Amino acid sequence: MAAEPLLDPALLARLERVQLVTGRRLVGRFSGEHRSSRHGSSLDFADYRDYHPGDDFRRIDYSLYARTDQLFIRLFEAEDDLAVRLLVDTSASMGFDGKLRQAARLAAALGFVSLVRRDAVQLYSFPPGRADRFNGRSSLAALMHRLETMEPAGITDIDRAADALLARSGPPGMSIVISDLLTPTWPAAIERLPARGGEVTVVHVLSNAELDPELAGDLDLVDAESGDRLPVSLTHDVVADYRASVQAWLADIEARCAHRGVRYVRVEADDDIEEVLLRSWRRAGVVR
Repeated sequence: MAAEPLLDPALLARLERVQLVTGRRLVGRFSGEHRSSRHGSSLDFADYRDYHPGDDFRRIDYSLYARTDQLFIRLFEAEDDLAVRLLVDTSASMGFDGKLRQAARLAAALGFVSLVRRDAVQLYSFPPGRADRFNGRSSLAALMHRLETMEPAGITDIDRAADALLARSGPPGMSIVISDLLTPTWPAAIERLPARGGEVTVVHVLSNAELDPELAGDLDLVDAESGDRLPVSLTHDVVADYRASVQAWLADIEARCAHRGVRYVRVEADDDIEEVLLRSWRRAGVVR
């Protein structure tokens, strides 16, 4: 039996009309694909794509419409492009309760939105620190395969991932970190990423069981990454204290992100992906 695809084809069709929100003064590699107050100076024809309501009707190719009875808009090369860097946490803790699958689906959607607009996409998984580049719609299958085959293992080393990004050359663009942030090094990474990562978005993926556990009694908790065991007695008061600590931790992450100008959104592993992408993230200003 074939594995379920990361994204439903009907959702992909709706994502064709979505674009990442950027505050940079650029039009993207294809004129008009990213709204901006600046216009690219190169107007060489590059490609067509389907017309969608809201597109600039002046870019409709009416001669092509006369031949095919379908509406297409012309895409033009521009001098700037938007480099989109997806940093996906594939550590052992992401294997809990479907978090890595959700992270892969989010990365697939963001990569799809970028590639159909001819933005360059770099996928960086940590650990082990593998980087892959994708360009254009023709590389969509390769991106999806890469995401579908990620396996959870190792330690959440977001600090090293930030170092790798900071060491790379190229335009700042947009960096999107998808992680559960279950590591003490996350504050340093969030502090440093904007220096080289351009616009930064942190997508915090957590399980409902991590936010609101239903465990009780005497248990041994095992760290998925280090293997360390911690004997605990989960009374009502202990669980209540845990929940309060989680809320304080989430508030601290959100405050640190806001202080550094980093966009922060939280997603649960069982959240409906369409609701997240087409409603919640639109309201949060991640996409439009």
